[in-house]
Amino acid sequence: MPPIQYIVEGGHRLSGTIEPSGNKNSALPIIAAALLTEHPVTLDNVPRIRDTETLVELIRSVGASAEWQARNRLAIHAKDVRAADLDPELCARIRASILLAGPLLARCGEVALPPPGGDVIGRRRLDTHFLAFEQLGAAVTATHRLEFRASRLEGADVFLDEPSVTATENALVAAVAAHGTTYLRNAASEPHVQDLAHFLVALGAKIEGIGTNTIIVHGPATLGGTSYSIQPDHIEVGSLIGLAAVTRSPLRIAKAGVEHLRSIRMGFERLGIVCGIEGDDLVVPSGQTMKIHDDFGGHVPKLEDQPWPAFPADLMSIAIVTATQCDGVILMFEKMFESRMFFVDKLISMGARIVLCDPHRAIVAGPSRLRGAPMTSPDIRAGMAMLLAAVAAEGTSTINNADQIERGYERIEERLNALGARITRVPARDGH
Repeated sequence: MPPIQYIVEGGHRLSGTIEPSGNKNSALPIIAAALLTEHPVTLDNVPRIRDTETLVELIRSVGASAEWQARNRLAIHAKDVRAADLDPELCARIRASILLAGPLLARCGEVALPPPGGDVIGRRRLDTHFLAFEQLGAAVTATHRLEFRASRLEGADVFLDEPSVTATENALVAAVAAHGTTYLRNAASEPHVQDLAHFLVALGAKIEGIGTNTIIVHGPATLGGTSYSIQPDHIEVGSLIGLAAVTRSPLRIAKAGVEHLRSIRMGFERLGIVCGIEGDDLVVPSGQTMKIHDDFGGHVPKLEDQPWPAFPADLMSIAIVTATQCDGVILMFEKMFESRMFFVDKLISMGARIVLCDPHRAIVAGPSRLRGAPMTSPDIRAGMAMLLAAVAAEGTSTINNADQIERGYERIEERLNALGARITRVPARDGH
């Protein structure tokens, strides 16, 4: 694949309606979990991005059939599955390859995975996965590759040492096939974990506590087939709220999945951006105050990410760019990943007023006028944040390594151009 570049002419106001893609962080575990059943599964609203395409190749490599029936509809049939060594080349491309451990362990009794690849946003430990699998009766060896074996999985009372999203998903899928009742405590409860749980219930699993931090699974389940539609991506919705704010544009985000947007709306309200709800649409009017709300007594406010249902880590970079266009001072505190903040130097070179205190905290003072600049996207979310900055800036910006943005956002430049942005993709897309 040739490297992808976006050339962005900034300073244009946007308007119109945009629908968010399906949540990639739901689609990946759900595609993997389709391997649990030998019956056909049809998935709708699947984002067509590099990560889902790679995972589809991976599940084909273990013997499942997977066909795109329409642009965002995927039909999977895992009649016979062989957990023979997965393609290390493909596994190295995406971190989501670890999500195959649960379903393949359940179906085949063993699985060997090379260490997963993906984003470089700081160390992401896998210990929580190993602990959960061991408690469910699997033997785990980690050398140059990860090996999991279990002749039979047993229900257990599992306490996860951190509310890791992917570890919760792996444990949830394994627990569906385990004999007896499993309690997953300190479980992640993000919308995409809930989406996976609802998919498993649609297959025939018995799960209680969906959306809480204690999930109870009664196994082993007798699974059938199902048709299931992936929920909208709340992170993409948050990115679009930021986009509307920094370009001072009125936008309607259709089918936004408003029940999952409370903490996101509250975070943006702290920056002086208030959204309305009309049915299942989120409306961002123009004419926002864009004034940062001080804490009581005039103290400098803080926006921090925490596990769900609090403000999500994946929106921290978007919130930082948005804050550069708001009036006031705010401390941004990113608790989860050490390298998430390492794109702010680019914003500073564009004219933003930011003090990077340490790898986790930045003070943003706004508003500042941003000027176009060349930049390189380090990860999916920082890449999208850079795209926001470029669209808001005066002049032209070039974003290199835009492949990273496309790993998480489907045809984003086409969809933003339809709202009035001016983004040129190099190379241009082919027709399909």
